[in-house]
This record gives sequence, structure tokens and C-alpha cells, in this order.
Amino acid sequence: MKLDEDTGKLSSIEDVPVTGTVMPLTVSPDRKYLFASLRSKPYSVASFRIEGDGRLTPVATSPLPESMANLSTDQTGHFLFAASYGGNLISESRIAPDGVVAPANLVIPTKPKAHAIKTDPSNRWLFATNLGGDIVMQCRFDAKTGAITPNDPPTLDFPSKAGPRHFVFHPNGRVVYVVDELDGKLEMAAFDPERGTLAIRQTVSVVPAGFSGTPWAADIHTTPDGRFLYASERTSSTLLAYRIDGPDGRLSTLGEYATEKQPRAFAIDSPGRYLLSAGQLSNAVSVHRIDPQTGQLTRLGSTLVGKNPSWVEIVDVK
Repeated sequence: MKLDEDTGKLSSIEDVPVTGTVMPLTVSPDRKYLFASLRSKPYSVASFRIEGDGRLTPVATSPLPESMANLSTDQTGHFLFAASYGGNLISESRIAPDGVVAPANLVIPTKPKAHAIKTDPSNRWLFATNLGGDIVMQCRFDAKTGAITPNDPPTLDFPSKAGPRHFVFHPNGRVVYVVDELDGKLEMAAFDPERGTLAIRQTVSVVPAGFSGTPWAADIHTTPDGRFLYASERTSSTLLAYRIDGPDGRLSTLGEYATEKQPRAFAIDSPGRYLLSAGQLSNAVSVHRIDPQTGQLTRLGSTLVGKNPSWVEIVDVK
């Protein structure tokens, strides 16, 4: 799909067939390749070259060791990381210059329900949430060899049944935000870039005021300028907005905004002007305009995109 930078309108470019159920996506650091996890058997990752007009050219489909809930690359684009919710593991695969992903060269067992995985901006440290284990794994990462080893301490522990799910680094590289799926909370953690460790400094609510259901938080992102943070909550179909106060990254609640039904995923464009939210039960994507001064969201429209949309990636092309 194409996003009109002036109006926020979405328009269709093409539909690309794949051989399985697509869920998580990730894009190479040079924005040349898109990787899509296929979560139906045989478990695999499909690679696509991103053309200048936004169309996708299939490159290859490669095996993965399990059904993967999350994908990311290291900062060089040489390694693909994956986290398996059902398989209780994380994996690493090499990426060739032509975008072809090799079979996994590392498979590491985790606590129950590994959910998200990514490196820090320096590419020296790797983190992975284990939703069922109530931890974030803290690992050393060697970008030359691909070696992944436990850091000291090897985990950041969360309260029982918190369910840490997705996380994002602040653009300053010294703060990490983690959204909990199960307890309706969001943590701000200080990141020590020398030791590669996290320490929780603040916890805030990630459910709307007056909420009385079962929390089911999903995704989390900051604006590129680092001034605002957003999280999605699926039970209430709400986007929660926060102001990021100062370099220590503490959060102040800004507001809550209705969006698509069961918003499993959303993304923010590189200028920080638009937030696109995908609703698994509405089969649509909403475009919300972000006020650059206040962080408030204005819903501009909704576009049907097909059954069960569960991931959003926005890529700048020329």
C-alpha cells in the first residue's frame, strides 16, 4: 500500500501471494529487503526485494526452526533473529547479500512464550522477551561471528503474570519501553550501554480509564523525535498516548484514542506524522495523524486490507 504524505490516505499497490500464514515482518537496515514469517507449516521466512515503487519481488523462502512470533535483523543486516511463542526458543540465521536467509545456525531454548527479539543500537547486546517466563533475556551479541551468550545478569525479571511482550528503544539509545500483555502495565527501563543491562525505573497503566475487562496489550512505538510513545490495547481497541519527559525517558499520560477492533500491531512513519493501526477483527487499517506539538491523535480514515491483519511496516522508498 502507498501512504500519501500530504493527506494520510492509503491506496493499494498490489497483493503478493505467499505460501503460508503471514504474521511478523521486518525490514533490513538498508530498506532493500522485507522478511515475512510464515507461521503455518512448513515454518519458514519469505524474503522480498523492495522495489523503488514499493512493489515486492520474491527472492526466496527459507526454513525456520519453529513458528515465529517476531523477527528482527541485527544493525548490519547480516543476521535474522526470530522468537517462537509456541516453541519456547529464539533463533539466528545468516542473511546473504541477495536477501536469502540461511537455515538457522543458532537455536536457543527460552522460558515459555518467547515473543520479541532485537539488538540495541550499538549491536553489542541482544534482548528477548519471554511472556510466559516474565523476563527479558539479556545477551551479549558478537556481530562478527553471530555468537549469542548470556549477559550478567542474564535476565531482567518482571512481576508474576506481567507477560512482557513487545519492547522498543528510545531514539537516544538509553531507555527501553516494555509493554506487558497480561497485567495492563508498561515499564520504562534505563539501559546501560556499557554493561548491556536494563533496570526498571517507572511503571504506568496501559489500559484506558474505567477499564474493567481483561488486559490484552500488544504493541509499542515511539515517534522518531523521541517526544511521544504509543501503545495498543486489544480488549478495549484503544491506542494509549504518553509524553516522554526529558532524557531519562519518564512518561506522562496524554490520552486514549479509539482505533481498529483488536489492534495487534501499529507503526509510525519516519517523519512522525502518521500512525497506522491494524485491527485483527475489523480487517482494516486506520490512519491517525500525530500532532507534532501535543502528540494527540486524529483518526483520518479506515481502509479494508484483508482478513486478520497482524503487522504493519512502513518503508521509505525512492
